[in-house]
Amino acid sequence: MAEIDYSLRSEELAAQKSAFRGRLIAMVAIVPLIVLVTPWPAPLFTACLIAILSALGWCSWRIQLSSWDRPWFQYAFVTADCIVVAIATLYPNPLLPVELPPQYSLRFGSFIFFFILLAGLAYVYQPKLVLWGGISAALCWSVGVLLLIAMPKTVWRQPNGASVEALSQLNGNPHFIDMSVRVQEVVVILVVSSLLALAVRRSRSVAMRQANLATERSNLARYFPEKTAVMLAERSNPFSTPSEHNCAVLFADLVGFTTWSERHNPGQTIELLRDVHGLLADVIFSCEGTLDKFMGDGLMATFGTPEPTPKDATNALAAMLEMAKAFDAWKFAPNNTLANDLKLAIGVHYGPVVIGNIGSEQRLEFAVLGDTVNVASRLEAATRGIGCRCLVSRDLVEAANGEVEANAEQLVAELQPHAPVQLRGRTEKIEVLLLP
Repeated sequence: MAEIDYSLRSEELAAQKSAFRGRLIAMVAIVPLIVLVTPWPAPLFTACLIAILSALGWCSWRIQLSSWDRPWFQYAFVTADCIVVAIATLYPNPLLPVELPPQYSLRFGSFIFFFILLAGLAYVYQPKLVLWGGISAALCWSVGVLLLIAMPKTVWRQPNGASVEALSQLNGNPHFIDMSVRVQEVVVILVVSSLLALAVRRSRSVAMRQANLATERSNLARYFPEKTAVMLAERSNPFSTPSEHNCAVLFADLVGFTTWSERHNPGQTIELLRDVHGLLADVIFSCEGTLDKFMGDGLMATFGTPEPTPKDATNALAAMLEMAKAFDAWKFAPNNTLANDLKLAIGVHYGPVVIGNIGSEQRLEFAVLGDTVNVASRLEAATRGIGCRCLVSRDLVEAANGEVEANAEQLVAELQPHAPVQLRGRTEKIEVLLLP
């Protein structure tokens, strides 16, 4: 959930930046319009108000980026925006060369500028903020109109049953305020903000689903190579039907860990396991393998799951050799004084496996099963009796040599032949090679 909230917060900040840019573009576009329709020097007053609106947008964006942002700050800035627009549209421009009564400002149709603010709020994935923008605009506009109504000479009541001539004469009065139009404006802004809030709510739910998908894909990437994680994320149920094909299976385990853990506290144990697991997992992923599971101080990895590739055996062989080198480099690092007594044992085998989900409807688990898995586990255990770091089956080496695109000769050259070994629980001996 924290990752989803972080993703959504990042989207909100990016949207706030887009909203600020959109506001700047709108303000720049309005300036030529004001210059064209308003006699000079009246546009200077409007330009000052536009500059204030731009500054408010910039401050709102920058505060959200800071550590002292509070949720109510955005609502305060929206209210401030609406107040400035109400002043700009209702307050008589003091620089106009013609003196007009304040009530006459309602004849210019300036109420439409509130919709620019409302459109900018739609960027921010916050339906409540959009709704508050409509309410603030309606309140600021209503207060401004009521102040105009309270002024002397204001005429706002229309007589019932008045003739067309009487209505025309009334509309010609510069102090007349048509309240039916004012009510329509308030109702329309409230309706539009409500509809826009619903649309933003829908967009937010879509953004949440995308954040969920990104998190799920990130979680998959902790176990699978990137291209495999993408494939799994795109399929609704990739393991519904078990499949069978050849792949390489690798087991790795820390030799002497039980004795080591007796001499160290739980904090040191967790720290060491995190270091080793992270080190080995990085190697697995760099060699296009799949991290099947961690098992205490060991792990199981597969190469060729959930789908085989042309160089699975070679990738497993490369991962084994790289793990041995990386572990030694980590173990003998000058700043590492905890792992001197530990060794890493690795066993790798290649052969047919069954891949699919196991468990119940309430709890499913992706699993790789078969004799190949058992042999790889036994090879890892057999390294203790032989006295080597890594033990691989002849089947794996032959599979790697048969992968034309992989060019495994250099990897195989690092191994030494060994007499066939008898694995626990098996009747026949298995041919192996080892890394001392």
